[in-house]
Amino acid sequence: MTVPAAGRGTTTVAPRAVRRIAERAAAEALPDGGSVIRGSAAVRGASARIAVGVRLPYPVRADEAAQRIRERAETRTAALTGLSVPRAEVRVDALSVAAPPPVPEAEPGLPGDEGGSGPRIWAQRRVPAAVLAAVGAAACGLLLVDVIAVRFGGAPAGWRTALVDWAAAHGPADTAVRLAGVGAALVGAWLLSCALLPGLRRRLRMAAPAPEVRAALDRTAAARILRERALGVPGVVQARVSVRRRRARVRAGVGYGRPEEVRAEVVRVLGASLPELGLRRTPALRVRVRREPGWRTPEAEVPEAEVPEAAEVPTVAGRPAAAASGPHDRHHGGAQDGDLDGPQDGPGDGPRNSGEA
Repeated sequence: MTVPAAGRGTTTVAPRAVRRIAERAAAEALPDGGSVIRGSAAVRGASARIAVGVRLPYPVRADEAAQRIRERAETRTAALTGLSVPRAEVRVDALSVAAPPPVPEAEPGLPGDEGGSGPRIWAQRRVPAAVLAAVGAAACGLLLVDVIAVRFGGAPAGWRTALVDWAAAHGPADTAVRLAGVGAALVGAWLLSCALLPGLRRRLRMAAPAPEVRAALDRTAAARILRERALGVPGVVQARVSVRRRRARVRAGVGYGRPEEVRAEVVRVLGASLPELGLRRTPALRVRVRREPGWRTPEAEVPEAEVPEAAEVPTVAGRPAAAASGPHDRHHGGAQDGDLDGPQDGPGDGPRNSGEA
């Protein structure tokens, strides 16, 4: 018996269920840090219209993210509800800024330490270890071969019998024995230093942000950085820098300018550059400057000499006043060099001309 289609019943999907499905589908396409704020849905017959409001993280391409969310919401809602979704609206209602990840705090170091303490970096000492292993293996191998040969009835090796005879004939008072003892002691001290000291003297220990972080800066690199900063100071034409654990020495050559001013500027620049290296202990700065062979001092600008304009020569009774001056006035510079007339006036003219001059 077949039931007609009209009598089988109908399936209705409520708008609330469509809205929840659309919100869930939109959440699946959101980038990390995004969230769905609110959704809405309207069902009319076999079709539904959905709208979703989202919050996106910043920074992100809003157009690309909204397109992915819209496509996902349309496809997923249509597949789960059986309704056609001709249109889906996505609204970006807010942006959220992700909080920066927490930075682990450095553990307090010992008194006098700057920055975190951190574990010390130890040298691997591959070359000494390889040499010691090779020498020990060779010696033990030769001795083992000789002992096995003797155990199986063979004669001992010539080098072993010669060494035993030499040791029996020489005592502690012999020079050769003493030198051999001193050499053995030095080798032993060197091996102990390799085992107990961290090494890496060419590297400067850096401040560590966390106990498990170890960092070091090569002295050559630190000296190169300080040298570049020193050469950037006006007046410095040459610089030599050496950086050690406790102090940094700078020798600067001054090509021009006043040495005391150049030194003060070098101290200021390098004093600000040393903390930027991030060392565990900032070395003390010592700066010395010297004048280079071509050093010149800054001279004040000398204004060009102004040529005085020709002054108007006063006249007395139609003649120049210099010509009317007496012998006494000309002797004291009252007459000009080009005046060849000499004194021609009487005694009464002298005082008058002197007053006018």
